[in-house]
Amino acid sequence: MTRKLNLLLATGLTSLMLLSPAFAENMLRVSYPEDPKSADAQMTTDFYTLPLNIFDRLVESETTGPGQSALVPGLAERWDVSDDGLTYTFHLRKDVKFHNGAVLTADDVVYTFDRMLNPATKALNTDILTFIAGAEERLDGKADSVSGLKALDDQTVQITLTKPYAAFLALLAAPGASIYNRAFTEAAGDQFGLTPETTNGTGPFILRDYTLNDSEMLEANDDYWRGRPKLDRLLIRVVSDPDTLRMLFESDEIDVFDMDFAPTQTPYFYGADQWKDHIVSGPRVGIYYYNINQLKKPFDDPRVRKAFQMSIDRQTILDKNFYGKGKLEDGVMPRGLRCYAPAEPIAYDPVKAKELLTEAGYPDGVEINLQQVSSWSSRWSDMNQIIQAQVAEAGFKAKIITTDEAAYLAARKAGDSDAYTQVWSADFNDPDNFFYTFFSETGSKTRGYNNNDPEVFAAIEKARGMTDPAERCKLYQDLTARIVDTDAAWVPLFSLDHSFVVQPRVKHFIVPWNGWSDMSYYNVEVE
Repeated sequence: MTRKLNLLLATGLTSLMLLSPAFAENMLRVSYPEDPKSADAQMTTDFYTLPLNIFDRLVESETTGPGQSALVPGLAERWDVSDDGLTYTFHLRKDVKFHNGAVLTADDVVYTFDRMLNPATKALNTDILTFIAGAEERLDGKADSVSGLKALDDQTVQITLTKPYAAFLALLAAPGASIYNRAFTEAAGDQFGLTPETTNGTGPFILRDYTLNDSEMLEANDDYWRGRPKLDRLLIRVVSDPDTLRMLFESDEIDVFDMDFAPTQTPYFYGADQWKDHIVSGPRVGIYYYNINQLKKPFDDPRVRKAFQMSIDRQTILDKNFYGKGKLEDGVMPRGLRCYAPAEPIAYDPVKAKELLTEAGYPDGVEINLQQVSSWSSRWSDMNQIIQAQVAEAGFKAKIITTDEAAYLAARKAGDSDAYTQVWSADFNDPDNFFYTFFSETGSKTRGYNNNDPEVFAAIEKARGMTDPAERCKLYQDLTARIVDTDAAWVPLFSLDHSFVVQPRVKHFIVPWNGWSDMSYYNVEVE
């Protein structure tokens, strides 16, 4: 069967045959709304399905339960961390092979990370490596190599940081830290990851066919170091239209229906007798939120910010726009994130909010702007319109300002944006991914918060280098109270459930812990 499939792929005679029952016998068929453009994990910040199945990383983030994960050994079978938290020594597994038969060595790891930091690569995920000594100099073109990366021998990699960073291992489990083979990748040049012939990893699946804007076919890696996948093939089809996706699923041409790709279909599947028992759901480790820019009056007053928090009926938004499939969030950390603990609930109380506005000097209400981007999904404009109506009861006279994305991003980067609503999903499972992004000294400005709280800045920096997990988590929980309650600098809304409908023949399908739709299909089976 494999030899016959390869012949069909080589001759391009796949479009009809791939969908036939015979060819689907031990093949999982999934979808993606856009073409990923490349399998190179260093060249994307959105499309991780190919990297998670074609490549491996030194450390892996494994889903252990709904919205839960653990860091486990990957290509590194173990590692040591120096007492000062600066030096990580990774001991690689022996005899791990790339898809082309080359054996993994420490030099491949050093090359991979140096390639990402080489300015000529123009990589998009460099922030996961900037803690390594010499990384900034390499990125700035002031050095030809990264001083903190060393291959001590064929099986040992030493990485030295400029300062302790507690989340470093979590960063190395991110898709962008996928490991490449030096000789193959250098030979492929700027074509790496664009075709099956220029793609090579150590992962459970091998890219065999890539038809732009149509599909990607992956085949099981018989020599995978963890053992061959149960699937023979994985077909990823590009399907952008929700109605088409539902039609393909119900006609048994797709095995997994990701409701994130077609949220309007949620009521149908949850209400359908045929499908409601085949829904697999778990918390999406991400949070919807409303930004408040403290440099914009009247939000320079914490009483006004607190009033804005209390004037939004978040449950109504969750029910109306997301069919109630989620949970209200009251802190900076969403459920499922490391260190998460329930925060003090934010009450919906427009009467109290109106009293706070009066106390702040606005007895007749106050004008505010809500910003949205013209090219974004209608869900953002829908949310703004609901919130515009809700906050009016407390006295906020909200005007919705629509701009293009370039204007919005420029204003936000300059710290000059109006209040806006957005969502942030975990790139890696650590609170730093949320606290540093939004409330560090740099993040607070470039994200348009301008919450100039020196105690928060200092605590976030301290937490980055803490080595005691319990003390570090406690600090983040204390920070949540200060940011959300004391400073009223953040309006958390809710986190969503991530729901999939799977065909009855699909077994061992587990919703990934993270905030993406991308996942490894290594453990999935079909009957």
